[in-house]
Amino acid sequence: MAAKTIPQRSEIADQYKWKLTDLYPSDQVWEQDFEELKQMMPSLKDYQGRLTTAENLLACLKLQDQVRIKFDRLAGYAMMSKDQDNTNPVYQGFWDRIVGIGAELGSNLAYIEPDILALPAATVREWVEQTPGLKTYGHYLDNILRMKPHTLPTEQEELLARASEMAQATSQIFRMFNNADLRFPTIKDENGNEVELTHGRYLRFMESRDRDVRKSAFKALYSTYEQWKNTLAATYASAVKRALFFARARKYESSLEAALDLDNVQPDVYHSLIKAVHEGLPAFYRYMELRKKMLGLDELHMYDINVPLVQDLDIKIRPEQAVEMVKTGLAPLGGEYVTDLSKGLSAGWIDWFENKGKTSGAYSASVYRVHPYVLLNYENTVDDMFTLAHEMGHAMHSYYSDLNQEFINADYAIFVAEVASTVNECLVMNDLLAKADDPKQKLYLLNHYLEQFRGTVFRQTMFAEFEMIVHDRIGSGVPMTAESLCQAYHELNQIYYGPEVISDPHIAMEWARIPHFYRPFYVYKYATGFSAAVTIAQKILNENGAVTRYLEFLRNGGSDYPLNLLKKTGVDLTTPEPIMKAIDVFGSLVDQMERLASELKALM
Repeated sequence: MAAKTIPQRSEIADQYKWKLTDLYPSDQVWEQDFEELKQMMPSLKDYQGRLTTAENLLACLKLQDQVRIKFDRLAGYAMMSKDQDNTNPVYQGFWDRIVGIGAELGSNLAYIEPDILALPAATVREWVEQTPGLKTYGHYLDNILRMKPHTLPTEQEELLARASEMAQATSQIFRMFNNADLRFPTIKDENGNEVELTHGRYLRFMESRDRDVRKSAFKALYSTYEQWKNTLAATYASAVKRALFFARARKYESSLEAALDLDNVQPDVYHSLIKAVHEGLPAFYRYMELRKKMLGLDELHMYDINVPLVQDLDIKIRPEQAVEMVKTGLAPLGGEYVTDLSKGLSAGWIDWFENKGKTSGAYSASVYRVHPYVLLNYENTVDDMFTLAHEMGHAMHSYYSDLNQEFINADYAIFVAEVASTVNECLVMNDLLAKADDPKQKLYLLNHYLEQFRGTVFRQTMFAEFEMIVHDRIGSGVPMTAESLCQAYHELNQIYYGPEVISDPHIAMEWARIPHFYRPFYVYKYATGFSAAVTIAQKILNENGAVTRYLEFLRNGGSDYPLNLLKKTGVDLTTPEPIMKAIDVFGSLVDQMERLASELKALM
C-alpha cells in the first residue's frame, strides 16, 4: 500500500485556515505598507541628541510606537505566511526583507535609550509625573533607567543593533533546516501501512498502543537527527556563543543573568526551580514505577513514556468537539471571557491542520489592534485539545492586553504569558475530571494531567538545566561537540527519569530538535508558569474575587514587571513555594492514580 502523505496547503479546507487577510487583503497591499515603512525610516533619527525636553521625549516615543506598530503588522503577515508553508519562496523573501529592515529599524532607534540614560534619572521621573502623555511610558522609562548599567553608548548600541540580523542566523538556519529541509523515513503503522514520519505525526506514533510502532518512530526520528549531529552541534554552539557575546558586551556576568534580567528576574529564581524539582524527583520516580507496572513491562524505555496508560480507551476529539470542551471548561472565567473566546474560536484566528512545509508545533502570535493568531498541527488527540486551550490562553491574554493597553505596554513578558495559557489547561482539566463518571476515563485524565506535569515541570526543568550546563561550559572556554552535548543530555535524562526508565542511547540526541534552545533560558518559564497557574486556577475555583483579579492581570498586559503582576494574583515566584506546591499536587495525583488503578485491577 502506498505511504500516506501530508496534504498540500491547497488541500486544507478554508474553514480550518487562519485569515491573514485581516492583516493585509493582498501581498500587494503588504508591499505598499513595506514601502511606507522604508520612507519613514530616515525620520527616526530626527530626535537624536534632542531628548532634552519632556515634549521632545514624548514626540520621539510616539514616533517609535507608530513605526513599530507598522513593522509588527508587516512582520506578522510575513512570518505567518511563511510558517503556513516554509517552502514558498515568495514568503521566504518577505521574511528575509523583514529581518533586514528590522535590523535597520533597531539601528535607527538605538540612540533613544542611551540618550534617555544621559539625562538625570530624577529629571526623567519628574517629566513623567508632570507631562500627562508621558505617564503612559512610565513603566517603559523606569525599565530603561533600571537597565542603565547594561546599556552602552549610542555608537556601540548602533553596532549591536546592526549585528542583530547576523546574530539571528543560527536560529534561522535551524528553523529552516528543521521545518523545510529535514526529511524523516517512513515507518509501518499499527495496520502495517507505510506512513511518512513527520514532526506532527511523531507524538501520535509515540502514543500508539503498538510498542513496535513507538520504537520504530523513536529510532527513525533520532537516527535522522544523528546523521546531522555535527552540523547541529556547531549550529547550537554558535547560538550559545552569540548569547554569551551579547551578555558580555552588556556587562553581565553570564548569559543566564542577561536573559533573566529582561524580565527583572534574578538568577536565584532559576537555581531555586532546579533545586526544588530535584527534591521532588522521588515523586516523579514513583510515577515512572507506576507507569511501568500499568503497562506490564519488564523494562520501561523512553519510547514508552507517552503512551496512555488506559489501553482500551481511545479518545479522539475533532476540532468542533475541542472548541466546545474548551469553552465549557473555561466557563468559571465568566460570560465576558467565554463570549470573547468564542469569537476567536470561529473568526479565523486559528490554522488547524498540518500541511507540507508548515512550521511544526503550535504557537500564538498577536498583532496589535488586529487580533491574535494561533498555529496548530491538530491530530484529534486529547493533547491537541489541551494545546488549543493553551494557545487560546496566550491569545486571550493578548486580546485583552491589546484592548486595554497602549502599544508600549501591550507586549507582556513570556514569563507571564505561560501563566495565562496554563491556567486554561488547568481549568479545562478540572472540568473534565469533575464530570468523569467512568473510572477508566478518570484514570485516563489523571494520566494526562500527570503528563502535563511531566512535560511542563520536570521535562522543561531538565531542559533548563541542560541549557545552564552548556552555557556555563562554553562560557568557561570548554568546547561542546556533538559527543559532549549528547553525553551531558543523556546524563541529565538518567537523573530526571530515574532508575525505572532505560535512557536509550538515541535519547541523547533530543537536544538537537528543541527549537527553544535557540532562545536562551526561555523554557524555565514553562515550569514556573505551570506552578503559578495551578495556584491561580485553584483560586479561581474557590475564592471570591479571584476571577476579577485574574482578568485584571490579563488586561494589565506588560504594564509592570512580571513578578509584580503575579503577586497581585496572590502568587510569589521569588520563593520556591509555588514550585513545591505544584510538586505536592503532582504527588497527590500519583496517589489518586495508584488507588484507582488498584481498584480497577481488583474489579477485573
